[in-house]
Amino acid sequence: MSTAHAYYPSASLPISMPQKPGYYQPHPQLGYGRVSVSPPSAPESVTTSGVASYEPSATSSSYAGSASDYDSSASTGGVDLIDYMGDRLHGAFNPMPLDRSLAKQAQTSGELNAKHRELLELQALAQRRLAGARANFADGMRAAKEVQKDLQWTQKRVDALNDRAARKYPQEFKSAQSRYPAPVDY
Repeated sequence: MSTAHAYYPSASLPISMPQKPGYYQPHPQLGYGRVSVSPPSAPESVTTSGVASYEPSATSSSYAGSASDYDSSASTGGVDLIDYMGDRLHGAFNPMPLDRSLAKQAQTSGELNAKHRELLELQALAQRRLAGARANFADGMRAAKEVQKDLQWTQKRVDALNDRAARKYPQEFKSAQSRYPAPVDY
């Protein structure tokens, strides 16, 4: 009877990371550095299609670990891989330009929203003024029509009075008309 073991990865498993002097040295200002050890070179006899390849020999030291190095049940006091990668990422990534960009974007967005609200307020004010101007124009047109009606009625009354005076007093009317001529109509 074979027993199958289920593999449930934990949040972080400590594994032994090889630590060689001079391999990883953090840069004091940037937080990360370059590899100061050159990669191993392959012997010139080992090539595939003209390109050199690397075949690790039994005598050369290798970074590959054995299965026992990665056994989760083994108690090792090694480096936590998640913490290690988090530290590397934290050291390699400089969030200051991104933070400045986000702050500038938030500031610009706030200014744009303020201008948009100001524009909406000005638009509402212009609409209120336009409505007031239209009401004033309508009142002015109504008053002008009333004045025109009154002037037409008054002109008819004056014409009727002139006709009656010309018929009743023709001699006096002619002398008065010569002394006081009627205004020219435009």
